[in-house]
Amino acid sequence: MSVKKHSRNERSPSPSLVQDKIVPLDTLGRIVSGLKKQGRIVVHCHGVFDLMHPGHIMHFEAAKSQGDVLVVILTQDQYVNKGPGRPVFSQEIRARTIASLAIVDYVSINSYSSGAEALLTVRPNVYVKGGEYEDETKDITGGITKERKAVESIGGRLYFTSEPTFSSSELLNRHFSVLSPNVKKFVDELKKKYTADKITEKMNELKSLKVLIVGETIIDEYHYCMPMGKSAKESIVASKYLREESFAGGVLACANHAAGFVKMVRMVSCLGKNNSREDFIRSHLKPGVSPKFFYDETASTIVKRRYVWDPFLIKLFEVVFMDEKSIPEKTEKQILSILKQELPKYDLVIATDYGHGFFTKAIVEMIARESKFLAVNAQTNSANVGFNLITKYPRADYVCIDDPEMRLAHHDRFGDMKNLMKKTASQLKAKYVTVTRGHLGSLVYSTKNGFAETPILSNEVVDRVGAGDAFLGVTAPCVAAGFPPDLIGFIGNAVGALAVRIVGNRTPVESVPLMKFIATLLK
Repeated sequence: MSVKKHSRNERSPSPSLVQDKIVPLDTLGRIVSGLKKQGRIVVHCHGVFDLMHPGHIMHFEAAKSQGDVLVVILTQDQYVNKGPGRPVFSQEIRARTIASLAIVDYVSINSYSSGAEALLTVRPNVYVKGGEYEDETKDITGGITKERKAVESIGGRLYFTSEPTFSSSELLNRHFSVLSPNVKKFVDELKKKYTADKITEKMNELKSLKVLIVGETIIDEYHYCMPMGKSAKESIVASKYLREESFAGGVLACANHAAGFVKMVRMVSCLGKNNSREDFIRSHLKPGVSPKFFYDETASTIVKRRYVWDPFLIKLFEVVFMDEKSIPEKTEKQILSILKQELPKYDLVIATDYGHGFFTKAIVEMIARESKFLAVNAQTNSANVGFNLITKYPRADYVCIDDPEMRLAHHDRFGDMKNLMKKTASQLKAKYVTVTRGHLGSLVYSTKNGFAETPILSNEVVDRVGAGDAFLGVTAPCVAAGFPPDLIGFIGNAVGALAVRIVGNRTPVESVPLMKFIATLLK
């Protein structure tokens, strides 16, 4: 539809007060509809606008030149996928800042997760994006394609500005202490070797890998409660039950993480025949995960129930529903039979060994012998302290464990960690060894390239449960693809920074948020 553009002195004035310019998205839709009926050309900009800078001003000026009324829609805080610490400024502050600009007529905070949905609500004549979005193939989110189709579906057009661009992320990283000094120093060195685009290209190479993940299925339950106080008759704290939530943990979590980065994930695991929870499990696997389940006729599927103080996510105590024994010989033979057929077919085999009876001596020996490339995490937890060591594996190409697990494996509490990692690599004939060290970050050792130390990339921790599975699920394909140790540590810690902001294993770490976080760090 062709609409005559009005001159500035013909335009209806926008609200003069900052607070009057800020309106809910549905209200803005009605306002825009009325303006269009008056023959006004409505121009729509959308973004985070975390830190206003000259590039934004020039972008708004170029946008306003395309019409009469300029509306700016902000990404809601919870949908800003730029990693921990972002946005620096809340949606309310960002809205007030933009509304204070005379060139902007209306501001709204997007109530949807995507810009395309906002477009269908506001229905502008012109949708304006920066020139960096003009090549749709370079947009890893695919958002610009959806937005173009949305604006075209309502009879509008897409316009790209060509003004000089600046980066809010770069300015924030450089001048606002978003990154701690040690992280900034690390990132500055890394930027000399890698760009975000280069890392994205390398991550895309992982899609061709065929991955088999073997291990124990665990259902993680969170029973949220509120402590009421000490019991009058017992030396216990009484708590009021509030609600509960279940997550797909153990090998399921690792498979879901990996499925976001590789094309095909095959999973082999064992469920208890009694209360198998199989319907729940299958419904919580990503479409890219193909499971093969075996069954222990004498057991139930492992459940770890944590009682959690809501809303602080403080874990009060844990109850584990588990049979402390190895899987039956009959089940073991079935698993060995399928593994013998399957193992040689895959580029990468990941063993998630939580020490709960799945990995018998025969299964360990087979995956060590038959796997083309084997990545192993042998976890120490409350059920197996001292009994589930990485050294039970005769061979692994990639070892990924934490600091206490490495020290337990060598009965060395205070020794130099680098020496222990070298010793592990030699003993297991491993090409790579990674040790995760909590607040100290990670240490990656390559027999070819030596050590790479990476600091933690965020101090924002919601829940640590599942972070190790995420780290393993994403770094193992990177190691199998031949990534250098500094890049493995960086990617792994970026994954960890995102994973600790997720409650339990409620959702896996996905490729797009990870790459956006990496791009933000490397600005």
